[in-house]
Amino acid sequence: MDRPHLFPSLPSKVHTDGDFSPDETRLANRNHGILLETLRHDVTPAGMHYLLTHFDVPYVPDPETWTLNFGGQVQTPHALSLADIRALPQRTLRVTLECAGNGRSFGSPRWPSMPWGDCAVGTSEWTGTALKPLLARAGVLPSARDLVFTGADRGFDGVEHDYARSLTPAAALTGAQSDDILLVTAMNGQPLLPQHGAPLRLVMPGWYGMASVKWLTRIDAIDHAFAGHQQTGTYVYKQTSDDPGTPVTAIRVKSLMVPPGLPDWYTRKRAVTAGPVKVHGRAWSGNGVPIRRVEFACDGVWQDATLEAQASSPYAWRGWSCMWDAVRGEHNLQCRATDANGCVQPVEQRWDRNGFGNNMAQRVPVLVR
Repeated sequence: MDRPHLFPSLPSKVHTDGDFSPDETRLANRNHGILLETLRHDVTPAGMHYLLTHFDVPYVPDPETWTLNFGGQVQTPHALSLADIRALPQRTLRVTLECAGNGRSFGSPRWPSMPWGDCAVGTSEWTGTALKPLLARAGVLPSARDLVFTGADRGFDGVEHDYARSLTPAAALTGAQSDDILLVTAMNGQPLLPQHGAPLRLVMPGWYGMASVKWLTRIDAIDHAFAGHQQTGTYVYKQTSDDPGTPVTAIRVKSLMVPPGLPDWYTRKRAVTAGPVKVHGRAWSGNGVPIRRVEFACDGVWQDATLEAQASSPYAWRGWSCMWDAVRGEHNLQCRATDANGCVQPVEQRWDRNGFGNNMAQRVPVLVR
């Protein structure tokens, strides 16, 4: 049960511009994005995958005592141990996860929160068992309106709550991705790391990362719409504070490039030697929709990039490359992707009150010497 805020003296958050606050800096020190130069890896090494932890990483002294409980509007409430889950049929699926707040820091005015630039993304090979047969085993009743996935992490964001998200029974049992929703115990061939949800997490492919609940302890079928804070109090697209909004779900089409040349240590600005330069990058979209085109631009002049072969998983990013004839001077590089549904990355930042779903074409300033 949610409880009243214990910190009434804290100032209310307001939109801002300019320097990041100490609170934003503290969040940035706890969490981290991918290193853009590691986009060359088909699979992101676990320590380089983006990380967003809302509260504290739960301490699990003995993972073998961990249980996953099924309850609520089901025929057969029961619990499974990790050994039970590992004994079930296992599969490995390559999935790109992206934080819904990726790109938030580029908004103006921006919402005070984790100050993501471009880098809150990563692709891993997740190993676990399919959710759907376990829901069938529990026997979700017709009275069920939502399925609630609850993690072991707990804290405050206006109210005290466990981190929890929901899916409708239709999405989990008959939706386009339902066969691919996994209960995961391993990442890139190794047991899950504590910060990535060990010993058990959900992976909801094709959706922003908030749906892939970490440290999963319970799955409850309820007979009403779930109104938990992480479902309705945040992760909703809004234009104004009184806008009822639209839930954040599938990832929007996006691409990133490996910044070419050499970096300045402090500013990360790039220096490139004049001549032919091969630029590499990745592109992805939500719900398993494939990438059909990537374009690269220097100073607003666009050209088509070459797409690499699509990964075996429809939920994994796709590589691309492009030759750029770098001439002396200061330039701005960009890339943008188009998916099979015809969705194109915008060149300008889209507005969202909380900075969600920003998929503006990446901009990389370079000095060609």
